[in-house]
Amino acid sequence: MLSAKDIKRIKSLGQKKFRDLEGAFVVEGEKLVREAEQSGFRILERYSVADIGEAAMERISQLSSPSPVLAVVEKPTAWDKVCADVPAPGLYLALDGIRDPGNLGTILRTADWFGISGVFASADTVEISNPKVVQATMGAIFRVKFALTDIPALCRATAASGGVVYGTFMDGANIYKEELCTGADRPVLIVIGNEANGISAETAAAVTRGISIPAAPTSAMESLNAAIAAAITIAEFRRQCAQPSTKQHG
Repeated sequence: MLSAKDIKRIKSLGQKKFRDLEGAFVVEGEKLVREAEQSGFRILERYSVADIGEAAMERISQLSSPSPVLAVVEKPTAWDKVCADVPAPGLYLALDGIRDPGNLGTILRTADWFGISGVFASADTVEISNPKVVQATMGAIFRVKFALTDIPALCRATAASGGVVYGTFMDGANIYKEELCTGADRPVLIVIGNEANGISAETAAAVTRGISIPAAPTSAMESLNAAIAAAITIAEFRRQCAQPSTKQHG
């Protein structure tokens, strides 16, 4: 049986300050808990309806409809460290102020699908262990390399090292007409900006190539959702990676 103190503690992990204090976060659902167990993450506690009953599960769950199983998982120390190193050759995402948990979760899920080498995020990006982010990743949170960093500084350092920094802008070059560097022999960053304001001015100044996803002439939409834009952009990079090219060094 769970004590009232245990229930209060587990429930409190829905808030960032308590996740930081405990160094842990909650994972719910049979698939996600199984993914957590199969990963290198440390499972601190595991609860099932069969063990604690429906009433107790409802009290500790972060979901409107509690799942049959819940686990408390230790946060990796890497999530709380600020990375300052230029990445190795590969294709990376740099998230400049993504604030919506659903967007971050979907972006991580997309990064996992396309085999992105790693995801960097600014300090003002929504926390990766936010319950809504965790659920939206559908398990990708346990596989995608993630680190906090100073995005403008990372962009400048990557460009200075011979890497390429792409930024998604409304007035950027048509991504379907560009021959893209795909990270085969150098680090390549794709910067995705804030949902409302796009890429910050400081980061934009460090971008070496601006790209855009062209809208249909009949479209009246002003922009795409950040997660959708990220998915379309990554898909084009991966498509070009699979195609023979005469110039991958531009």
